[in-house]
Amino acid sequence: MFPLSKLLSHLIQVGTLTVTDAEGGRHVFGGRSPGPVVDMKLSDARLYKALFFSPELAAGESYMNGTLTFPGSSLRDFMTLVSMNQNRPAGRPSTFHRTIGAVSRRFKRFQQSNPIGKAQQNIAHHYDIGNELYRLFLDDGLFYSCAYFENDDDTLEAAQRAKCRLIAAKLGLRPGQKILDIGSGWGGLAIYLAQMEDVHVLGVTLSKEQHALAEERAQAAGVGERVRFELRDYREIDQKFDRIVSVGMFEHVGVQRYDEFFAKVGQLMQEDGVMLLHSIGHMSPPSTASPWLRKYIFPGAYSPSLSEVFPAVERNRLWVTDCEFLRLHYAMTLRHWHTRFEKNRDRIAQMYDERFCRMWEFYLISAEMMFRTGAQEVFHMQLSHKRDASPIRRDYIVDALRQLKGREAERLK
Repeated sequence: MFPLSKLLSHLIQVGTLTVTDAEGGRHVFGGRSPGPVVDMKLSDARLYKALFFSPELAAGESYMNGTLTFPGSSLRDFMTLVSMNQNRPAGRPSTFHRTIGAVSRRFKRFQQSNPIGKAQQNIAHHYDIGNELYRLFLDDGLFYSCAYFENDDDTLEAAQRAKCRLIAAKLGLRPGQKILDIGSGWGGLAIYLAQMEDVHVLGVTLSKEQHALAEERAQAAGVGERVRFELRDYREIDQKFDRIVSVGMFEHVGVQRYDEFFAKVGQLMQEDGVMLLHSIGHMSPPSTASPWLRKYIFPGAYSPSLSEVFPAVERNRLWVTDCEFLRLHYAMTLRHWHTRFEKNRDRIAQMYDERFCRMWEFYLISAEMMFRTGAQEVFHMQLSHKRDASPIRRDYIVDALRQLKGREAERLK
């Protein structure tokens, strides 16, 4: 099973992985320290090299194709085992795999190419595959980003509402304000903001299916006169806004376009305006996106290190007036999504096929592990032209949260 056995001997130090190879031979790795016990079966001898040279891509593809299975175990068990070992202090990649990573980083700018036009194609790959799929695993507000769990046992619906509340509190809403929502999804946040305050919201998205449904939902919520959505790139907007918000869109910008993004934000934001950026990032040095995730799920996407974001903000002369990190909240969100996906798996298989289901299982579970034991986190970055555009004492957020909770309760009466 060479050279895969060499990789697994180096990687698995915590827990135990028993591999049954394509010829029926059994190989045991690890076992020296307590941890998950996982059984894995390989049905194709070509995986010995494929998994060694490109572990992430080959593991995802072979699981999709059914040539990598886990009899008596599960994909979640395997992902947990691998993530625990990758992120232990001594779990650095081998010299060979560090070299491959360094070569990949040299092509980073091409992997994240998102000019106008190409950006819409990349978004359509993931979001324009049918709204019905997303209804089967998201909350009833169709929020496809990290929720905020005020309590560990919150429902997904409550946690997504809490996320909207937190963002609204940081924006400091006032009657009559004009708000831009960059990457507005199915419209849930824009609708929430308009329900909480007498503001006018413009949401822009590159997804045709999201755009059509967002417009319907705004009308159904009774805020259609103050909330509108446009199918266009944010770079084509030329108005001024009092508040700008962007949730889960920055991951699709690309490092080489960060200056373009923040320059445009500065252009669109009033002199006393405020922006709230909600994005995935990671606590490790700059790297590249997973080749499997880039190929099958989010082409052109990348979650940055903060060391890649702050310089672009500084070059565009914007104040970072607040920054907060949501560390485990996305892991909890993804666990809810996977549970709901599995509950509706048979129906999803009928809508698409078994390979599609395996692809999404691999996506949802691997993403959860990136946040639960890996380097991923979510950050909230508040930006403005002026140092005092938002209150200089952070307790204003708590005060606003109380007011928003009261307004939500009034709406439910």
